[in-house]
Amino acid sequence: MLIPVGRTAPPRPAGDRIWSLTGQSMGTDWTVRLVAPPGADQAVLQQAVEAELAMIVALFSHWEPASQLSRFNAAPTGTWEMSPEFWGPITAILDIADDTDGAFDPTLGALVDLWGFGPPGPRPADGPPLPDPAGIAAALAVSGWQKLRLNRPARAMAQPGGMRLDLSAVAKGHAVDRVAERLTREGVNAHLVEIGGELRGSGVKPDGQPWWVDILQPPGAPGPRTVVALFDLSVATTGDYVRTFAHEGRTYAHTLDGRTGRPADTGLVSVTVFHASAMMADAYATALTVMGPVAGPAFAAAFHLAAQFIERTPDGMVEHLTPAFTAMMAEGG
Repeated sequence: MLIPVGRTAPPRPAGDRIWSLTGQSMGTDWTVRLVAPPGADQAVLQQAVEAELAMIVALFSHWEPASQLSRFNAAPTGTWEMSPEFWGPITAILDIADDTDGAFDPTLGALVDLWGFGPPGPRPADGPPLPDPAGIAAALAVSGWQKLRLNRPARAMAQPGGMRLDLSAVAKGHAVDRVAERLTREGVNAHLVEIGGELRGSGVKPDGQPWWVDILQPPGAPGPRTVVALFDLSVATTGDYVRTFAHEGRTYAHTLDGRTGRPADTGLVSVTVFHASAMMADAYATALTVMGPVAGPAFAAAFHLAAQFIERTPDGMVEHLTPAFTAMMAEGG
């Protein structure tokens, strides 16, 4: 199935060479395919991409003790001033937390660590395989996006005490956005950026063809392979089959529900979202996963999100599409 996505196809780029840049960051691989404009230097563009990715690590990595996020997490109760590079994303992220009533919540670092998905690593082999209710309650006590207070004129954010931010659900998406925007500033208007499965495409290839990409599908997903053309648009997928552990025949996924303090268990195998921003697509995919197969599609439809839901049912996997996604399919034929 072929689905053209986004705005009207842009004009062909001036260059006729496609370069591939690759590397690793944030524990995953990244790839950039770009149409090199006349006079471009591949080494300069590689360095530009790597500089943007290094900035994201310095801002949002909770594995890096010196990052701004880690410093906030370790700060005493009080106000912690943020850099402009941190301030813009965190305010947008908190708006999504508010819109989704906490289905997406960037303040769950204590819970992420407790369940074995954070920097401390998996739960100790010599301890209980699952957190006890007291531990969950303690982690919830220092979590909750409502507890963050922003001083917008000062661009400052108050550490309420013991709170640990976790932006891993949106860091790769934000990195995709930063890299794409940097390439555009460098005069590279036709490119496809992919980091850990999150993608953003701009412009077209020298032959006028778009950047075609596969939508990530879980094993055993229903329906045919779906390929999309990203015209100035991003796509992100969240799945319950990535980063999991099993106990007594049950699988626990890394997406946590801040309302319960436990991994989301809604029956959704994966959620794919299209958005102009890869970071926003990332955040919405997480939120819709937590909302589940009824509230999620309803929310996505109300917010005019193009989203695909794959639900696990007793009769097998079932696909749900929002009206915006269905409209894209109608365009593609």
